Amino acid sequence: MTIPDGLALAFFLVCWLGYGPLLAGLARRSGSLNDDMIVVRRAWMRVMTHREVRIVDSQLMGHTINSAGFFASTNLLLIAAVASVLFGGDQALQGLASVGTDTVPTRILEARLALVLVCLARGLLDFIWSIRQMNYALALIGAAPEVDAEADRQALGEAAADLLNPALSAFSQGVRGYYFALAAAAWLFGPAWLGLAAAAVFLLLVWRQAASPAARAVRTARRLLEPHLPPR
Repeated sequence: MTIPDGLALAFFLVCWLGYGPLLAGLARRSGSLNDDMIVVRRAWMRVMTHREVRIVDSQLMGHTINSAGFFASTNLLLIAAVASVLFGGDQALQGLASVGTDTVPTRILEARLALVLVCLARGLLDFIWSIRQMNYALALIGAAPEVDAEADRQALGEAAADLLNPALSAFSQGVRGYYFALAAAAWLFGPAWLGLAAAAVFLLLVWRQAASPAARAVRTARRLLEPHLPPR
């Protein structure tokens, strides 16, 4: 592997693996969209325990599970497409080599495809785990008994939120895998393109978490909902 390829790959890995810790630090300082949504979902699950009929909650959960299933199935198709080229022999690799702007050895071309495959595979595992946890949360919503004690309602709501929040966090990580897989695909055009794409994806994700209209709207909702939630 050449020095430019190695530097670009190292920078990509820093952006990919460092995004999570940066987001956690951002959430502690000024909040983030994902962190604010944790509070919103806690409020949702608490309200759910006060409803006599929970059809709306089940429908919302079903829609979310269907969305995760769609992303997972699409992810699997992309993995199959990339793997068919990576393991399809020299002819498939030579056909792909014409896409790039530089002439590279077969080993480096395989490494570039492998990076895309790893990003997609990580995303698929996140989607699978997300779907399983959402099914657990859906079962808990359906099994939640009608209780009169407010403490019991709060406990049930917190238990459901403790299932739902990690599930949708895994869903977000799976979607993030698409972004970084797209950045990894830019490596086919050369190491400079990989570095630029990794930086662009990183900055785009940070902006969407901290300063996008969606982030500002959810932050406002969190300020309204959080005072009504019991302390953890």
